[in-house]
Amino acid sequence: MATLYAKLGVSQDATSEEIKRAYRKAAMKWHPDRNAGQEEVARAAFQEIKDAYAILSDDSQRKVYDAVYAQEMRQYEALERRQREVEAARARKAKAEAEAKYTQMVGVAMRYADEGHSRDVLFGVLLGRDCDADVAQRIADSVWALQQSRYAAQAGESADSADADRADPVAKAASSREPVAEDAPSQPQPAATKHDKPAQEPRSAGLFDSLWQGFFGIRS
Repeated sequence: MATLYAKLGVSQDATSEEIKRAYRKAAMKWHPDRNAGQEEVARAAFQEIKDAYAILSDDSQRKVYDAVYAQEMRQYEALERRQREVEAARARKAKAEAEAKYTQMVGVAMRYADEGHSRDVLFGVLLGRDCDADVAQRIADSVWALQQSRYAAQAGESADSADADRADPVAKAASSREPVAEDAPSQPQPAATKHDKPAQEPRSAGLFDSLWQGFFGIRS
């Protein structure tokens, strides 16, 4: 909002002499006789300059103008402040709604991607949920790329596990075998003589007995 001071090109605390000099300079600049071809524009500007000088050159009128202007400026600034607050609140609300909508659409795309659907299906589903085309495209591309990277990572882990098993099958078998309890330390036995009869072992279906009987036909 241009003030009378701004129309003359002086500050609000300008002296009477400064206002007079500014008026003469502006009047010469915008006099219709000095603006051939732009007489209408110059005439309107020249009239505004004359009206501004008429008020500011009179001390009583200048005081009234300053008081009214100050009051109007306070009201104007208060109105501007309220409007900015309303606009800021409206912007925050719109942003929150957009973020909630975006989060919802990402969740929908993730669910369909987990079910094995393609990128085009994700895009179509989002469009069907009234999602903006550009936003739907970005979400579909991002979710699809994420899902593919997850599949690739899982396939890599499975391949590494299979390679490890093939590289060391003995270690795998050993790791899966149950631990065997250690035998108690054996007592030293006296040396056998030719008169001693071998001690009879109890008959059993042990592996050693089966091999002995199979090869030599000897039964105890």
